[in-house]
Amino acid sequence: MRHRSLFIITTAVTAGALTLSACGSRDDSDGGSSGDGDTTVVIGLDAPLSGDLSALGQGIKNSADLAIKTANKNKEVPGVTFKLEALDDVAQAATGQQNATKFVGNDKVLGVVGPLNSSVGQSMQAVFESAGLVVVSPATTNPSLTQGQAWESGTKKRDFKTYFRTATTDAVQGPFAAQYMYEKKKLKKVYVIDDKKTYGAGLAATFTKEFKKLGGTVVGTDHINPEDKDFSAVASKVANAKADFVYYGGEYPAGGPLASQIKNAGAKIPTVGGDALFSAEYINLAKKNAEGDLASSVGAPLETLDTAKKFIADYEAAGYKDAYEAYGGYAYDSTWAVIQAIKAVAEKNDGKLPASKEARGQIVEAMQNVSFDGVSGKVGFDEFGDTTNKQLSLYEVKNGKHVAVEVGEFKG
Repeated sequence: MRHRSLFIITTAVTAGALTLSACGSRDDSDGGSSGDGDTTVVIGLDAPLSGDLSALGQGIKNSADLAIKTANKNKEVPGVTFKLEALDDVAQAATGQQNATKFVGNDKVLGVVGPLNSSVGQSMQAVFESAGLVVVSPATTNPSLTQGQAWESGTKKRDFKTYFRTATTDAVQGPFAAQYMYEKKKLKKVYVIDDKKTYGAGLAATFTKEFKKLGGTVVGTDHINPEDKDFSAVASKVANAKADFVYYGGEYPAGGPLASQIKNAGAKIPTVGGDALFSAEYINLAKKNAEGDLASSVGAPLETLDTAKKFIADYEAAGYKDAYEAYGGYAYDSTWAVIQAIKAVAEKNDGKLPASKEARGQIVEAMQNVSFDGVSGKVGFDEFGDTTNKQLSLYEVKNGKHVAVEVGEFKG
């Protein structure tokens, strides 16, 4: 979705432990010695922790917290105790940019995980790039974030070398759904709607291109304001268009009501969308009208992966109030990737982290070579900072729950 998180790193000089030279002086307000002789490294997280998308944001936060607790328990980086500090972006680009500026302004911040939304990611990128501060998102999927604005024409250009992500992009997610609906469901006519936001419009565009390429017909297109609650006008258009299904590029707070109102208008057809619809909250909003609707999501279903069993068990044992949701596994892996990059820099420097500016640069370099078996599968990054894991899934709402109906890779 185009959603996502963030990391602060605070360090202090401690005798006999990993140290940060020069600018790494003690700051009693947010770091320093952890009390056990270790250096404290704060990993900051940026996500929507309140508002309509908070279910996803809280899942991201909890999963990052679990990764940090695991690293501390296992002493993953000798001489370092990690600590999480979370900031709420309310899924707003301006707020996310302000949060990014706060982290960049603190020379103890050495890494970032997040955000959830692609539009928020866009607002943050230049801020982090200017400071050489690494960013790993568990959820942003708009291809332009890593491949440049001209990616669709085949001209890919990485504008922000500090930006990485563990979720695959809409360049494959939209077409994956198009192939399934056309070839497996045998549905040939679609009505396409988007919310005009970076994620939603981009996802709808990649779906539409592939669906037309396959021979499908777009019988109508429309845009909605996701802040609205009444979508009856658009619902009537869909009903009159005699579409076989609706493709919606957007997020569940508007997607659930939209799908419900379309069915109430007489169009008893499924609504299909991306990973931002893959949430229990979508079903809560659409209620019985969610039945038969579909959502694609990044990666394979966590419940089917051996690599995710420990994460799922540990998450449950930790007693978090909120579910890990669609991006929990990817948030854990994003957090772990930052930890591994810091570990690599420490090892390279004989157990010592350099001064802040130098450390930031080395962490970016180390991130490019990070590779490990994560919750979501093999974690690694290509030359654009995109995940090398291209697995995707499609879920259909059956008896009030999302059930996986297709797992694989887009065949482009």
